[in-house]
Amino acid sequence: MDIQEITQRIEKDSLMIRQTLAEIEKVIVGQTGLLNRMLIGLLCDGHLLLEGLPGLAKTTAVKALASAINTSFKRIQFTPDLLPADIIGTQIYRPDNGSFEVNKGPIFNNIILADEINRAPAKVQSALLEAMQERQVTIRDRTFDLDDPFLVLATQNPIEQEGTYPLPEAQIDRFMLKIKVDYPSADEEKEIVKRVRSGFSATNPGIVDISALRSAKEALSGIHMEDRLLDYIVRLIGATRTPDEFSLDIAPLISYGASPRASIWLEAASRAHAFINGRGYVTPQDVKSMAPDVLRHRIILSYEAEAEGKTTDDAIDIILERIEVP
Repeated sequence: MDIQEITQRIEKDSLMIRQTLAEIEKVIVGQTGLLNRMLIGLLCDGHLLLEGLPGLAKTTAVKALASAINTSFKRIQFTPDLLPADIIGTQIYRPDNGSFEVNKGPIFNNIILADEINRAPAKVQSALLEAMQERQVTIRDRTFDLDDPFLVLATQNPIEQEGTYPLPEAQIDRFMLKIKVDYPSADEEKEIVKRVRSGFSATNPGIVDISALRSAKEALSGIHMEDRLLDYIVRLIGATRTPDEFSLDIAPLISYGASPRASIWLEAASRAHAFINGRGYVTPQDVKSMAPDVLRHRIILSYEAEAEGKTTDDAIDIILERIEVP
């Protein structure tokens, strides 16, 4: 198909996105960037990590997304005493017939809200690794495939908060995007107070069917991306690993650069960003818009950078500013 035909199909299939967004906006005031990124994760089958202070509607936003789609949803509250079996399930012995019966855990749902994920220790986090990457779960000697779609939407409080554990790098890398959630504006906060006072409901019946979601995903794969844009993505990721080769003076700030997953997800996220904006082709601005969310949790800063108060976003801004745009 040419770009015009692709655009026409996208205009048709993006109806699902508009319906989903309209349902979420009945619950969430503002937070446009957060909502767009959640829809991008949904289109790309990518897990999302939402970071922000308590009370910024992270959990409410995930619940609103799940309720807008006609699919299964489960919320898991992460606590220090949570066990891996509480997530993936376990085998139960039946003395009446001498057999073991599998009791599946909450991970066997389409959309999982991992609430305050960094309040559980590493042993519990490891229970999610197989599910997030291979989309399967092993209980004793049996392996079970997870449903399609399978999406983990995790919320976490900043690491400086009381009672938090840093997530293992292997798990962080499995999240497609890390989204920073900030305070609402004054007008948005005023509207929030009005809605709460009027007794709004945070749940709506699912109006979007899974078949519509699958059709949108098929259209996504047809979006045109030129090779020079793919080269641009690879250069951006390469600049996080070997900044000196790109004449960037940020090498002292970075201990480890982004993995190849960053290239994979930035390409997919750029396509989804174009889809949401109703285009059948990817532009450099799509790549630049998605790069911070794809990269901020994959770059590991040096002690020197932390001592100077630098953040991964600072390094990403320098890379996006200085790497030549095709």
